[in-house]
Amino acid sequence: MEIKSKNFLLALSVLIGTTIGAGIFGIPYVIFKSGLIPGLFYFVVLGGAVLLIHLFFGEIVLRTKEKYRLPGFALKYLGRPAETLITISVIVGVAGSLLAYLILAGDFLKILFPSLLGLSSFHFVLISWLVLSYFVLQGIKIIAPAELFTNSLFFFSLPKFNFSNLPVLNLPDIFLPFGIILFSLVGWSAIPEIGEILKNPDEKKFFKKVIILSATISAVFYILFGILVAGVSGGNTSADAFSGLIPFLGGKIVFFGVLAGLITIADSFLVLALYLKNTLICDLKFSKIPAFLIACGSPLILFLLGFRSFIDIIGFVGTVVGAVEGVIIILMFKKAKKMGDRQPEYSLKIPSMLLYFLMTVFILGAVFQCFK
Repeated sequence: MEIKSKNFLLALSVLIGTTIGAGIFGIPYVIFKSGLIPGLFYFVVLGGAVLLIHLFFGEIVLRTKEKYRLPGFALKYLGRPAETLITISVIVGVAGSLLAYLILAGDFLKILFPSLLGLSSFHFVLISWLVLSYFVLQGIKIIAPAELFTNSLFFFSLPKFNFSNLPVLNLPDIFLPFGIILFSLVGWSAIPEIGEILKNPDEKKFFKKVIILSATISAVFYILFGILVAGVSGGNTSADAFSGLIPFLGGKIVFFGVLAGLITIADSFLVLALYLKNTLICDLKFSKIPAFLIACGSPLILFLLGFRSFIDIIGFVGTVVGAVEGVIIILMFKKAKKMGDRQPEYSLKIPSMLLYFLMTVFILGAVFQCFK
């Protein structure tokens, strides 16, 4: 029982750790810009949609004897075109996320060292890229204490919280939170890992519980963080979450929060960059140097080409990449019901109309983001 408990907690921490990432820093900004009601509405609707996608993917994993990742499952259940589309989606999504992390790292370094040699955020992004790329080249990953660093800010922020700082509804920006919140909630890349942590059939019975708990904890954490920071910063709420807090909490308190956040961002960058590098090597048969150049060079090239808005980038990745992968997971879920070669520990009975509705939500969100 102790082993089961340990594996359950490990699986839960892995899925929460994968879900809660850099998107957290954009949550206060979009809640303030759109208003409290749209922010909460998107968390309820998209939180429910992403939870279902996670559960669908979990059942796909449980119905499959072989160990795959998303491209492998797509090939098995939907064929080569779906595998190609997912592979492109993974590369674009990871490159976009790495770009967002670089931008955020530059902003954080600017907060930490505002007067260092007169350097701007642009220069700090280049410095971050050089340092992090070296670690990727060497295959080094740092260990960060996940996103729990933000807990310390709750204690300092609560006395400064003012509910009147939160707009209720702002129609011009009512669609702004869609991509950012979707980006923040998605953690389905870790679902196959959960299947390997919960190894035997008795442990796999906890699979569904792990998914539901992780989704609930992550969403509540995001909402509390977003409302608290926006409620303190008010009109000063910034896209990086921290710089807007300085006038209210003081530079020293924010300094340590930013430092911990920077470590977390660096850790996330290394995990994703190494993942992309290894995907190119193992799945697409690239040699090591070209794989490294693509993994680390693509976000830098995008940055130099002028893609420098953190909010716009994670909004695009959340809606477009999230739509592609979400729709494919739904289609795989339908196929796995018939083609699966293993009896799953849980089986969802979902009306076809709900599946079509979910696909429509993802596709419309992606279309709107592209036009925007």
